[in-house]
Order: sequence, then C-alpha cells, then structure tokens
Amino acid sequence: MALRTPVTLFFLVMLCVIQNARAQVAAPPNSQPPRSVTLTLAEYNRLLDLATRATAAPPAAPLAAVLSNAEITVRVDGSAATGTFTLAGQVLRSGMTRVTLISDATVLDASADGRPLPLLVDGRSHQALLSGPGPFAATLEWGSPVLFAPGRASFTLPVPPAGAAHATIEVPGEQADVHLSAGSITRRTTRDGRTIVDAALDPASATQVWWSMRDSAPHAAERDTRTVADVMSLITLADSEVRMVALIDLAIVQGEPRTVELRLPDGYQLTGITGSSLETSEPVDGKVVLTLADPTARRHQLLVSLERPHVDGSFSVDTGLVQVSDVQRERGEIGVEGIGALDLAATERPGMHRLDIRELNPALQSLARTPLLAAFRYQRTPSSVPGLALAVTRFRDSGVLAAMVDRLAATTLITSEGRALTEVRMWVKNHAQPFVKVELPAGATMVSVEVAGEPAKPVTGDDGSRVPLLRPGFRPAGLYPVSFVYLHAGTPFGRKGDLAMTLPRMDIPVGVMDWEVFAPEKYSMQYVDGDAIPRQILERVAGKKGQSSSVSRAAGSPSSGLGSSAGIMISLSPAEPSGTLRGVVKDSAGSVLPGVTIEVASLGRATLKVVSGGDGTFRFSGIPQGVATIMATLPGFNTAAANFVVGNVGTRVDIQMRIGSLEETITVTSSTPRVDPWDPHTAIDRSEPPSQNIIDLQRRVAGVLPIRVDVPRAGTAYYFSRALVVDEDTHLSFHYSRR
Repeated sequence: MALRTPVTLFFLVMLCVIQNARAQVAAPPNSQPPRSVTLTLAEYNRLLDLATRATAAPPAAPLAAVLSNAEITVRVDGSAATGTFTLAGQVLRSGMTRVTLISDATVLDASADGRPLPLLVDGRSHQALLSGPGPFAATLEWGSPVLFAPGRASFTLPVPPAGAAHATIEVPGEQADVHLSAGSITRRTTRDGRTIVDAALDPASATQVWWSMRDSAPHAAERDTRTVADVMSLITLADSEVRMVALIDLAIVQGEPRTVELRLPDGYQLTGITGSSLETSEPVDGKVVLTLADPTARRHQLLVSLERPHVDGSFSVDTGLVQVSDVQRERGEIGVEGIGALDLAATERPGMHRLDIRELNPALQSLARTPLLAAFRYQRTPSSVPGLALAVTRFRDSGVLAAMVDRLAATTLITSEGRALTEVRMWVKNHAQPFVKVELPAGATMVSVEVAGEPAKPVTGDDGSRVPLLRPGFRPAGLYPVSFVYLHAGTPFGRKGDLAMTLPRMDIPVGVMDWEVFAPEKYSMQYVDGDAIPRQILERVAGKKGQSSSVSRAAGSPSSGLGSSAGIMISLSPAEPSGTLRGVVKDSAGSVLPGVTIEVASLGRATLKVVSGGDGTFRFSGIPQGVATIMATLPGFNTAAANFVVGNVGTRVDIQMRIGSLEETITVTSSTPRVDPWDPHTAIDRSEPPSQNIIDLQRRVAGVLPIRVDVPRAGTAYYFSRALVVDEDTHLSFHYSRR
C-alpha cells in the first residue's frame, strides 16, 4: 500500500503538466468573435463573374528573336581571309521562326549543336529556321578575298546584328598597322611573325579592315612607265599679279604609275590643283608630287593654278611653264590674255612658234575671260626649256560711252498760230544705258514715243522726260531707231517779227544732227543766229560757181559709215591717225582714174587739194576735226561730192565717178556783190521742196498722233546741220515777215 501511493502521485503530476502544455498549444491566436460583410446584389454578382472568368494569356513578344552576342575570329593567309562567327541568341515566340544571322557575307558552312544548320537567303541576308521559345547557338564559317594595293591590303568584314560584337583578327607581319573603318581596337599583340588585334565592332555594319603590307602582297614583274603629256597654259596679265592656269592631259602608254611629278616655273606660287583622278598632292622645292587614285587608268586630267605678283602699271616678266617630269613627249599651247587697256610685246624662247589665236585648243580658249592677245605652240626637247618674255605697257582707264546716237534727224512743222510740232528720229547704238534723258523746251509736251518701231511710254520727272531704250540683253547688234514727237506752243505770227527755236537737250552724244524746219508759204524767214550750220553755207563751201555738188541729207535713215553720196563711200579707218584721209578713185567699170582733182574743205580752214596718182590713190593729212566736204572733179566726168565728219581716227574714202553727158551751155557774165558765206546775217530765202520727213510727219498728224494741229500743206523748208552734239541744246533764231 505504501509503495502504490508514491507511484500514483507521480502519474498525477505528469498528467497535469501534459494538460497545461496542450492548453498552451491549442490556444487560438485571436479570440475575437467572427464578423459579417454586407454586399449589394450587383457587387455580389460581379464577384461571381470575376471568379468564373478564364485567365488571360500572357502578351506576345515584340520581336520574334534576338541575337545577344557575336564572337568573330578572322585569319588572313595569302590572298584570302577566313573566319568563324559564333552567335548566341533567344527565340521569343512559339513555333518556327526565321532569324537573320548575317548580311552581305559569303557563308561557307553553318551548324547548331554539332548538326548542320540549313540557311535561307533573302536578298542579301542569311536566315535560319529555329524553334522556340528558347535560347539558341549557331556557328558560321565565312570567307572573303583580300584586296592589294601598293603598300596596303584590305578586306571587308560583315558584322551580325547582335547586341555586342567582338572580333579577333590575325594578319601577316609583325609590324602591320591594322585599321578599322568602324569600331575600335582594344588590344594589339604579335606572335609567330603575325599581328593579332582584338576589336569591338559596330553591330549590323560592314567594317573595312586594312593594314600596311610589305611581304603579303603578290609580287608582279615591274614594267617601265611611259607617258606623254599635253600642257595647255593660259597666262593672265592682271593689275597686280600674273596668273597661270595649266590644263594637263596625261596619257599612260605603258605601266601603272602611282605618282606623277610636276615642275613649277620659277617665281610662281601654287594656289590650287584639281583632278578627278587625283588623290593627294605635296609641294616639295619647286615641284609637286601627285598621287593618283587609280594607277590602272590610262588617262588623267589635271588643272593647276599658279600666281606671281608684279608691280602696278607697266612691267616686264620672263615666265616659264608647268612641266611634267619623266615623260617621253611633252607638247603644249600657250594663250596670253590681259585685263584692262595694255599693249603686249611677247618674245618666245627657242622651240616655240607663234600661231593665230583661232588655232588654239578649244578647251584653252574656254578658260579665257577676255580676248586673247597672243598664242604660241611648242614641243619640249631636252635642249630647250619653253617660256616667254613679256613686256606689258599698261594704259590708264578711260570712260566708255554706254550709248551714242550715230545720226539724228529733227523735223519741225510751224503753223500760223506759232505752234511747232517736232519729230526727233535717232539711230542709237546702245551698250548699257536703260533710257535717254530728254529736257524739252519750256512749255513743250511729249506726244508719242517709238523704240525700234514699237510704241513706248515715256517717264516724266522733275528734271525732264526719260525715253526708254532696248534692254542691253535684248538689244540688236547694230543701230536701231528711236523717235519721239513733242508739241511746243508759241506766239502767233504777226506781220513781222523774230522767232526762236530750240531742240531738246539729251544726255547721249550725237554724231551728226540734221534739222529741217518747215514754215508756212505766206511767210519768208531769214536766218539770224544759231548753233547749227545752214545747208546753203555748206554747199557754198563745197561747190564752185557753175559746178554741180551733192550734199548728203538725212531722209529717214542713217548713212553708211560717216557719210555717203552718189559715187562716194566714206568709212572709218582706225589704223590711220586723226585728221588723215586716204582713198582711191575709180570709174563705173572699176578701173582706177589718175589725175582726178580731190578737194577737201573744212569750216573756217583753207581748202586742201591733191591729184590722184597713177594707181588712182590719194591721201590728205592735217584735216581738223568737225564737218568737212570732199569733192572730186575730172573733165568728162560728173563731179562727185559728199559731207563727212572728221573724228578721232582716220577716214577711208572710195570714189566712183560717172562719165558726163555733152550739153550746150550759155555763159552769162555779170558783176555781182561779194557774199560772205560765214556772215551769220546772210539771208536764207531760197525755197526748197520739203523732204520725205516733212511728208511723213504731215501724214502722222492727220491719222496717228492724238492731237489736233493745223499743219501747213505748203511752205518753205530750211535745212541745218551740226556735228558732235554732247549734252547741250541746239537753238536757231529767225526774222520773219509776211509775204
């Protein structure tokens, strides 16, 4: 009994400990009572829809596949470059996918996981069919030829479109200087006589790889180089420098020259050299070494520009020419042009020959910007060096007329009311002037304007009217007519009185001016004073009593040369000095006439007289500038006479005389008072029929001009002439009286 009691106590204690442990483990973490949530029916239905909706598929990849890395190993042996491309990437889509591995490459073999990898060719790309999704690895064997040039070898390395591309390139030679057109070289080593470089490349690009090459290029048998050259040189004499342009045409007969050497003339500085086949140029001690881009080309054209200074004004220079070294034959042509007014004396060296500038090469003529002054041709030999000695005399620049009037014909109709209607017709030679400024007399009004036969509109300003001329770009080659008509209101005529008339002032020089004034028949007019010379005075100076004379009269068109009449042709002779006149006398059959008396009369000077020689020629000198008259007489022939203007150059006269007819004459002798032809108060009352100009103007007033003028149909015409009118007006004064 005593033994059982302790055992019972022990079991009771153990039971209590176990119950306490169970109570601690089974105790709930949260003893709070459960809670309820209240939802609307719509929210409850929405939760049911979300619970029963099918799970959406994940989105598709934006790319079918990607190349993550490309490792390239290239080795160059002989004339070929071979390499291995190890590519790693990921196919992102399920099923078979076309993956572009490389472009612009020659693939020799392709494999993946030790098995052949079929490739598809799409244009310039090589593609593989790979299953996915999942990673892949591919190996490509590649090859390319090596291109050789003197001192250089190269090949083109295609780079796959990978995220990163790394290449190891091995080329022959320990001193090879390897370069890449794209990418960068990270390491350079040498081993066993070869150069090895590691490079990071630009993905998806073709990289040019080149290096200096000494013993890797195949050696070809050397051939002698034979060339011929044509050198076309243009020498320009400018104000402060002498410019030379040499157009070189180099023909390769044999060999493939890489460089060409040019020898420059002494004193010149090279300013430029161009050519489609030129790679580089390097001046060295008066020479220029040219490197050709394509040595295999058979022809090369080069343009060399040189320049050397000189003192302003007149100067002398001994100039050489551009020469091509080591050529079998060199020939050339030289053209010389000058800027400004100058005189050139050129002396050629032995071996050069002067020629006509029209025979120069057309390519050389196209280089000139001013008329050529001299031309030469040469062929260089070992014993002769081509060159020129130039002596330049420069003249000071002088003004040049922008436009001029060769001849002017003015026609004035005077009415009984004192109104004057004047038509001015000019034959203009225009170079650059856009208009002619006309200052009409006070109270005059412009009626109409015609330019080259077409109506034109004048412009009126405060300082006068502007009559337009043909634009320089559209002007004719020679003279063209310009005319205008103006109306001047005057004082009505009385029984007698004075009349003053004025022609407008123009800012264009006039060579010869003729003015015809037509007055009503019931008035007689007497010349009092003026700037123009009456025609009667010219006739008295030119002719003799009892001899016929002929004086040219403007009749609506300009004369030939300086003047012309029946049987006389007058023209300029720039080779003769001013005041010189020479010519020849012939009959109507063209045979020369000796013994013809030639007289030249000028205003205010004594009459000059010569007799034609056995060959019919004659010559005058010392004739003063201005209006002059020439007259030729020979018994049995009609007398020929004409007016002309003596200018800054000589005059050429060709006279043709016609055989006269027999006439019975009666001579009446009487004493007459002496008349001084130069008396300004000499009466001019001889009535002359109106010219065609008067008739034409009368018709225009009747049917064309937009004015009403009572033009006289009958009257007296008075003729006046004036030479060399420059920016001044011309005026006449008359005394009139009623008949």
